[in-house]
Amino acid sequence: MPAARPRYLRAVDTRTVLYRRATFVTHLPVTYLYTPAHCWLARVGEDPAGTRWRVGYTKFALRMLGEVVDVQWERTPGQAVEPGDVLGSIEGFKALSDIYCAGGGRFDGGNPALSSTLDPVNQQPYDAGWLYEFTGTPDPRAMDVTGYRDLLDATIDRILERQEQQDQESNA
Repeated sequence: MPAARPRYLRAVDTRTVLYRRATFVTHLPVTYLYTPAHCWLARVGEDPAGTRWRVGYTKFALRMLGEVVDVQWERTPGQAVEPGDVLGSIEGFKALSDIYCAGGGRFDGGNPALSSTLDPVNQQPYDAGWLYEFTGTPDPRAMDVTGYRDLLDATIDRILERQEQQDQESNA
């Protein structure tokens, strides 16, 4: 008989939708929720305190950061959190950013695998590269994959417009 998996783990749903705009391409998991800050949330189970969520950065957020070189945590497991609370920081070659909580409830801790290597964040952002877990409820602004695709469209269009304006100004 196989060993029982911990209650909070479940089989991962691997269905994705292809997203492509300009030079950006990714596969977005369809069962995840997404935040306006370009984080994803995957339901990983239930425990007596509520729904347990795993959170990571989307490929778009990681592209803006550059290759991740450091992750630090300010919060400790068990602390109460609200949407938008700073949990720690993440550093990439292009930028340094705070890691904000994508929900409210209890912070359950960072991905322990990241203490030895950050490769999963860079190479498997929607899977082994998750950043942290919390138990509670997602940020009310979290959206499904369709809403996130719309957000990406608008964000990328703004970036392209700024680039076009800069090109026109430099050619004037």
